[in-house]
Amino acid sequence: MSTLESIVIIGAGHTGGRAAEALRGAGFAGRVVLVGEESHLPYERPPLSKELLAGTMELEKVTLNPESYYDENNIQLLLGISAQEIELGLGRVRLSDDTDVAFDKLMIATGGRVRRLACPGADLHGVYYIRDINDTLLLRPELRDGVRVAVIGGGFIGLEVAATARRRGCHVTVIELADQVLARVADPAVGALVADIHHAEGVHIVTGASVERIEGDAEVAEVICTDGETLEVDVVVVGIGILPNQEIAAEAGIACGPKGTQGGIKVDEFGHTSAANVYAAGDVAFHYNPILKRHLRLESWGNAQNSAIAVARNMVLDPVAYAEVPWFWSDQFDLNLQVAGAPETWDRLVVRGDPAAKKGIVFYMTGDRVVGATAFNQGREMRFLKKLVETGAPVDDSALADEGKRLRDIAG
Repeated sequence: MSTLESIVIIGAGHTGGRAAEALRGAGFAGRVVLVGEESHLPYERPPLSKELLAGTMELEKVTLNPESYYDENNIQLLLGISAQEIELGLGRVRLSDDTDVAFDKLMIATGGRVRRLACPGADLHGVYYIRDINDTLLLRPELRDGVRVAVIGGGFIGLEVAATARRRGCHVTVIELADQVLARVADPAVGALVADIHHAEGVHIVTGASVERIEGDAEVAEVICTDGETLEVDVVVVGIGILPNQEIAAEAGIACGPKGTQGGIKVDEFGHTSAANVYAAGDVAFHYNPILKRHLRLESWGNAQNSAIAVARNMVLDPVAYAEVPWFWSDQFDLNLQVAGAPETWDRLVVRGDPAAKKGIVFYMTGDRVVGATAFNQGREMRFLKKLVETGAPVDDSALADEGKRLRDIAG
């Protein structure tokens, strides 16, 4: 590795920050430049809808490293500046301050942006999104005792916000377009279990409906749903997914995922794009998973961090495939929900323990193989669940359901 080489990372979030660390950890002694649109130091996003929103975590705890770390490790931070164009032929990135930065290798870690609500009244004061620290700090003081909150979207972010708002004394309604919550990651039976936990905590959930319009004089006052229900509200929080920030790659001629895959920059198992010396990782990457034998784009803490580390090392060392079972987690009330795998289909569910009592596991089965699992307050078992998905080893339903048989032994 030449000390004269320059590696530029576009995106200074969780993925970009961990990638810069990994480059130094792999012994890369060349120039490392981290370009970030936000003014904040690289940070983790999960606390934005939980601890930071609840006010139980200080802002400093969200960041990956103090500013001194970047000085000590000779990592150049260009914060509050966005990348405007990748000039592949010239090996440089044009920046929003009318400067450019040269690279020998480039990582794109631009993440995603929130999907905006498209309905009359969506621009009224009192409509909030959560994607960055500033979003959370704006919303936090609004979540007070007695405030009426409508959360649009019943995925992880929406349910986490609902739980946080409810714990702060708000009256909360979740509105989900699908017929169940967690529709993208869970079987209807699992979605129903999670919905019941929210119901028990006082959260009202509306499924199979979307927002027709939001009404109010300058500020939100009512949410009118497509099923005819009208909600009187003080605050609306929108969590309907993200769109990958792939445009800068697409405009440079770098291949992206086809329609129907939620897009993303297409990369192989090593994180390499269709362009020489250009890589992508994190939420923006449509990566090939050797375990699942297909491309997919993941929005999770685990992928943001682990893909960053793996791909950064591949940029400067002999490449090793980034091959991990997809893993998602969420904290809602006193429930820690963890998901292993990303199955597209399954034959049946096998239940271990009592998920309804917030202590159990639901296995997704295809034939005699575990293709996915959702754990309710069973985080210690996650490594064995991942192993079952990864190996595809045949296993009997009765063994999985029997709490007397250790998953450690079943996984082998």
